[in-house]
Amino acid sequence: MIRYRELHIEEINRELFKYFIRHQNVTKCWRKENHTWVVKNAPFVDDWSENDYKILVNCLKNTLSTGGFVYAAFVEGSLKGFVSVESKFFGGEEKYLDLSSIHVSEDMRRNGMGGSLFHAAKKWAKEKGAKKLYISAHSAVESQSFYKSMGCREARIYNRQHVEAEPYDCQLECAL
Repeated sequence: MIRYRELHIEEINRELFKYFIRHQNVTKCWRKENHTWVVKNAPFVDDWSENDYKILVNCLKNTLSTGGFVYAAFVEGSLKGFVSVESKFFGGEEKYLDLSSIHVSEDMRRNGMGGSLFHAAKKWAKEKGAKKLYISAHSAVESQSFYKSMGCREARIYNRQHVEAEPYDCQLECAL
């Protein structure tokens, strides 16, 4: 049985991710060429190093300390999925809140957990007054299929910081 709940800053540490499997075999990615999105072969394995986990822990703590939202899914007491939304609005009239992360452990994918986490993030953002979630998402075909199934589309306004940090990510928005 999957249990969902908000995380608290004091429980976010490396040990929380002990049974979380980030691993993803990527074969194809979306790339923008001449203002058109195309699928390209781009094989690689996406996984997190210990340094990536350290950065993740710091980012999630920062999200909570600045008034954001971190929501998680647990199976038999082990973290198997999480989502985070930042509290600062941007995008003018678009009134975006940034969905800064959403991840499901490899052993729990394709069972609805990602959708449940995404819907919780949308609900929280809407309650805070946002009109849309902004997502700078991995361009892997599988990742983009998930966002499309959630009703996301290419963002009207790109967040320059995200584009500079991850130029191959897709910049998406999802109406609330």
